[in-house]
Amino acid sequence: MSDDGGLILTVQADSADSALGWAVLGARRWRCVVGAGGIREDKVEGDGATPVGTFPLRHIYYRNDRLVLPKPIGLPARPISQHDGWCDDPRSDSYNRLVRTPNDWSHEKMWREDGLYDLVVVVGYNDDPPEGEWGSAIFLHIARDDKAGTQGCIAFAREDLLELLPLITAQTRLRVLSHPANEQPGPPSEDEELMKEFEDFDEKDWS
Repeated sequence: MSDDGGLILTVQADSADSALGWAVLGARRWRCVVGAGGIREDKVEGDGATPVGTFPLRHIYYRNDRLVLPKPIGLPARPISQHDGWCDDPRSDSYNRLVRTPNDWSHEKMWREDGLYDLVVVVGYNDDPPEGEWGSAIFLHIARDDKAGTQGCIAFAREDLLELLPLITAQTRLRVLSHPANEQPGPPSEDEELMKEFEDFDEKDWS
């Protein structure tokens, strides 16, 4: 299936100084919110920025006391417990991993009262394996009512994320564009060209 067939969820900010943007998958699109620190190629832990690049989607976590998952679901899913956290401390061996709380290392609580993590899709960013201080806990999750910028995640209205969920699978990739919608993209970087060659590679080419 081609990109246009629905395997690429593309996210782009409206402008360089706006956290509002659009997420597009096939013929559908939804309003979304990106990091308050913008969209950056040089993301680091704590900068509030959404990382540029193309990433897999790993798992779904959800509050089963607050919502019922739509069907079908194409990713592994499990309920969030009151003792779930996500380590955001680069010094820890559990950096950018789900952990049990209480925990000696810095972490986010997954069980939240504000509803932002009632539904979470884990983005495969800096997790294979986690390295350096390049950032952690990059999720698709529910947006605040005021659509305020996130800490680096991509957030959607609850009903929009529930609508998107059945459309994504283990083959879906999240692509976050570096240039905002009101600017023309520059020429691709060497890394982007190498990634494109990798995406276009077919094992038949070896024969």
